[in-house]
Amino acid sequence: MLGAATIVFALLRAVPGDPVEVMLGESASPADAAALRRDLGLEGSPATQYVAFLARVARGDLGRSITYRAPVSAVIASRYGATLELAGAAALVAVGFALPLGLLAAARPRSLVDRLARLVSLLGVCLPSFWLGPLLILVFSIQLGWLPVSGRAGLGSVVLPALTLGLGMAGILVRLTRTTMLAALREDWVRTARARGAPEWRVFGVHALRCALPPVVTVAGLQAGGLLAGAIITETIFAWPGLGRLVVQAIDARDYPLVQGCVLAIAFTYLLMNTVTDLVHRLLDPRLRDAS
Repeated sequence: MLGAATIVFALLRAVPGDPVEVMLGESASPADAAALRRDLGLEGSPATQYVAFLARVARGDLGRSITYRAPVSAVIASRYGATLELAGAAALVAVGFALPLGLLAAARPRSLVDRLARLVSLLGVCLPSFWLGPLLILVFSIQLGWLPVSGRAGLGSVVLPALTLGLGMAGILVRLTRTTMLAALREDWVRTARARGAPEWRVFGVHALRCALPPVVTVAGLQAGGLLAGAIITETIFAWPGLGRLVVQAIDARDYPLVQGCVLAIAFTYLLMNTVTDLVHRLLDPRLRDAS
């Protein structure tokens, strides 16, 4: 979090131009310019500004948005739920699509199902969201009229953004699930279970799957945290009123406090997802508990 705060502080102040002149114009009075500079935390040297910025963040004070004329924490809270809803739906799409397909591919290696699964996963990874999103809008919204084009108005409006955001994550998880399952099926204890007469469904669904799940869960957790950053493009395409779209609007308006607050909120969520992933991995893999 300290690294994220430092980077966003430095990069925003490296942007060419004076944000006060951009917001108020060259004809603004010195008093108005001084007041806005004070609100933005741009008084004093960069070192002084940095220390004051960290002190405010440590108190939970993210400043006041110039665009919305409201506390940054309140503005972020009003958009945070929409982003979590989209990221959660995208994660469900990815996991619900990737796990069955990856397990089927591992159950029948080099078969038609396996080749189709690998092809689909490759497409999911290669197709960029800024191309896939408009394509889904053209097909399902404009031509077929099944789903809304944009906005957040009911369950139907989340389908296309979730597909756009989740298919890329699904492509990675399909290949990882297939690879880890094939490796688990070659382990000694799996061959021992078969030699002792265990049913094939138990060998595949209990012995091998339990060994293959930890790396899949780890990558899925990291990818789920990354969905917040990837949601910036998707939210802009579908006019989804979330945190990603708010970041773009804040950057356009040179709203320093709001940009800093949004980046810190995304970084905190990513850090939280990493921590949860580590804890779940520890529960799934007894070797980690024994090592500690």
